[in-house]
Amino acid sequence: MKILNYGSLNIDYTYTVDHFVRGGETMSSEDMNIFSGGKGLNQSIALSKSGAEVWHAGAIGTGDGDFLIEQLKAAGVNTELISVLEGKTGHAIIQKAKDGGNCILLYGGANQQISKEMVDQALTHFEPGDYLVLQNEVSEIGYMMKKAHETGMKIVLNPSPMDEKIPSYPLEFVDFFLLNEIEAGDICGEQGEGEALLHKLASKFPGSKIVLTLGGDGSLYWDGSRTYAQGIYKVKVADTTAAGDTFTGFFIGGLVQGMDAKKALDWAAKAAAIAVSRPGAAPSILPGRKWHSSPCRALNRFLI
Repeated sequence: MKILNYGSLNIDYTYTVDHFVRGGETMSSEDMNIFSGGKGLNQSIALSKSGAEVWHAGAIGTGDGDFLIEQLKAAGVNTELISVLEGKTGHAIIQKAKDGGNCILLYGGANQQISKEMVDQALTHFEPGDYLVLQNEVSEIGYMMKKAHETGMKIVLNPSPMDEKIPSYPLEFVDFFLLNEIEAGDICGEQGEGEALLHKLASKFPGSKIVLTLGGDGSLYWDGSRTYAQGIYKVKVADTTAAGDTFTGFFIGGLVQGMDAKKALDWAAKAAAIAVSRPGAAPSILPGRKWHSSPCRALNRFLI
């Protein structure tokens, strides 16, 4: 069983600041680093490091994004389906505050130049039962969902960043939603929280399984008949940028490798805890593949 992640590839310019810049304010940063990033890239690396077989499809610009492909390759991701297009690679300006929180400004670049023809070519490599993992940082998401559904692939959607395009997608084709309370409320057309919101979304999409993330309160999972709750592992926070992407990658990676949902949730929570204890987006994801033989030992170094 293979996983295709058709997702973003970004260069992350990360600035360490005392607080987020306010309107009209000019402020000096305390530090600046350049990392590989993009929700798509982060999730592909997490999927691969979970031990899953993953292909990344997407696009970079000419001359500035080659290191992103090299980092994917180093993590064990198949990169044959990545295109190089005229123009700039997508990038993000990230403010990282002292408490580990972040504020992010995205520029789509090559991520927003994905064409239907590129999608068609990528999907020829996959079969019924394979997984398609999507976020909302590239173009032609709705078309990808339609074609993958016709192929018989299982569709995983992380509707982030949330925008006006998402309601126009064929969301009824989604097999797994992974989203936070704000995103779930926007899709439902009514804000809420916790289990009540989870059930509202489940009633809207009765054929879907749902992971609702709750920040410091962990996550809830709906499998179509019952709800599972998963707590967090408390660590000293260095950078929260890739926490959600790490959680997504390890949860889906766990399911694909035969874990039940309860074990996959716990495994994903451990991986996300380690990610927030380390700086950067993709570089914060636990190094080394197939670490599931000793996740608790790996986590113990970071627990508060």
